[in-house]
Amino acid sequence: MSYTSPFTGNVIQPTDVSYRSITLTATSQLEWPINGTATDNPAARIMEVSTSSSSYYLLMPPANQASVGQDALIRNTGAVSLTVKDYTGANTIVTIAAGQAQYIYITTNATTAGTWGIIAYGIGSSGADAATLAGYGLLAIGQTLNQSQPITTFSSNYTALTTDRSSTYVWTGGAGTLTLTLASTLADNWFMFVRNSGTGALTVAGSGGNLINGSASIVLQPTDSCIVVCSGTQFYTVGLGKSTQFAFTQLSKAVVTGSYTLTASEASNVIQKYTGALTGNVTIVIPSTVQVYYIVNATTGAYTVTITTGSGGTAVLTTGTQATLVCDSVNLYNANTILAGSSTISLQNGSVGSPSLNFASETTTGIYRAASGEFNTAILGVLRSTVSASGLAIVGTGTFSGGVLGGTF
Repeated sequence: MSYTSPFTGNVIQPTDVSYRSITLTATSQLEWPINGTATDNPAARIMEVSTSSSSYYLLMPPANQASVGQDALIRNTGAVSLTVKDYTGANTIVTIAAGQAQYIYITTNATTAGTWGIIAYGIGSSGADAATLAGYGLLAIGQTLNQSQPITTFSSNYTALTTDRSSTYVWTGGAGTLTLTLASTLADNWFMFVRNSGTGALTVAGSGGNLINGSASIVLQPTDSCIVVCSGTQFYTVGLGKSTQFAFTQLSKAVVTGSYTLTASEASNVIQKYTGALTGNVTIVIPSTVQVYYIVNATTGAYTVTITTGSGGTAVLTTGTQATLVCDSVNLYNANTILAGSSTISLQNGSVGSPSLNFASETTTGIYRAASGEFNTAILGVLRSTVSASGLAIVGTGTFSGGVLGGTF
């Protein structure tokens, strides 16, 4: 069926009534006024409708008796919400809150119900429809838009989505992971709030190589919280609150050979563990800041790991050793020069090439324990003496001044 006038070539507009004021006392079925003929209940282009009950509906005329684009502006002048439905009464076109106005129009007219488009006209004569304008992070309260920050608790691994903008996620489980969707998908200025109210560490990790604070992930200990902000290419945290009860975090970094410069995020970890099978000596460059470090050299291979700021004193750790270091922003110092309140100290057995007690400038010279009941000394990685229950054994030639008393030679 064509809805183009053969006389004018224009689309037939059946709603010739420009304005109506309607008071609903029951559900009311509207009709199209055809050719100006009066009907019992015509639909007008502008209708002001009031109703005393939200159970009364306004039913629009059959969509297949009009062209697409046929429209009506409906304003609810009553005190309760007004529901506008299609001709069948089965589908709600729009629900109009008290004092608000909505503009509706036909988009398809193949059936009596048809399909209707909606444009929010606002409140009264000029106000905006806050409920229609409210997006993620916004809440419509009356006629105004207000900031929204809904709280979601979770206890299993979760991936943050674009719909989580401005949301607060509270972790309540043990150890878990919050994965951030690609920064390019979340886009610039996306943000969310995160708090760990659980019993274990919560790892917040980027995806697709996206970094957070310059690292692949950060760890929130119980009671830690932060705001995660996306730049469109990577993530940053703002107001990262750290629990004093769980003040220490650990960096575990695999190394092979050469120099590695720690990022500020990596260097913020007080405990640092280095792993990997070394093929050469390794140098770790830390930021020039005042800090205390607990270093664990868990690498393998006959090479060393040197900790430095790039200038000043350094610390050299051999395989299987640990050190507590104090950095004054330039130099690194061994924190353990004496053991306060203690009269004993225990060492690892060590080896001839890596004595357990050695010198920073010559780590292959020192003392070690080669076997049970032995006390051994190494010079430049070579065994030179062994003290055991049976006596003293010296390897190599020696010079004695003042003589030697007793024993058999």
